[in-house]
Amino acid sequence: MRILVVEDDTILADGLRAGLSLGGATVDCVATCADAEAALATSTFSAVVLDLMLPDGSGLDVLRGLRRRADRTPVVLLTARDAVADRIAGLDGGADDYLGKPFDLGELSARIRAVVRRASGRAAGILEHGGIRLDPGSLAVTVHGTPVTISRREVMVLAALMERPDVLRSKAELEERLYGWQEEVESNAVEVHVHNLRAKIGRHAIETVRGLGYRMRALA
Repeated sequence: MRILVVEDDTILADGLRAGLSLGGATVDCVATCADAEAALATSTFSAVVLDLMLPDGSGLDVLRGLRRRADRTPVVLLTARDAVADRIAGLDGGADDYLGKPFDLGELSARIRAVVRRASGRAAGILEHGGIRLDPGSLAVTVHGTPVTISRREVMVLAALMERPDVLRSKAELEERLYGWQEEVESNAVEVHVHNLRAKIGRHAIETVRGLGYRMRALA
């Protein structure tokens, strides 16, 4: 997943970036409504973690703008525990979930996975296709029941392909999922990750459609 964190507390934002990254996400952080709106207008995210109290306005304004544009990106609000009115306004304004501060990082990660799963139309948390099983929570991968060790970025590529196995994912789309704004992307990074995945999960598991992208091999 690629997640946008909108939080002006730099210590909390840095902690969220580090913690969510360990869970297999690519995380970009901004601190204002204006920067959040610019980010959402120019990049695609799996989910947004949105604080309501920002230096230049309310996160609710960012949320309302997102929904006015018919953008269905899942949003998890961060609120003060006693801010019941804000939570109600946020949910009525289009938020998918909320979490009161202070919060547990593991719970936030689980809530993000849940809203992303619902947005993609999946009920199950585990991704399965052709004998390959991926648990997004633990980043564990098995092939026909046998555990396979793959890197964090390989997990991210595999998850992107397994979320909707019949959909082609372009190289540019995978790069956007894999790398944040501050990270340099090597020209052949996606090809290398796909090559390594094929070596570990089966050389026929991922199909290349020349000039268009990659998808999981159709089941027989």
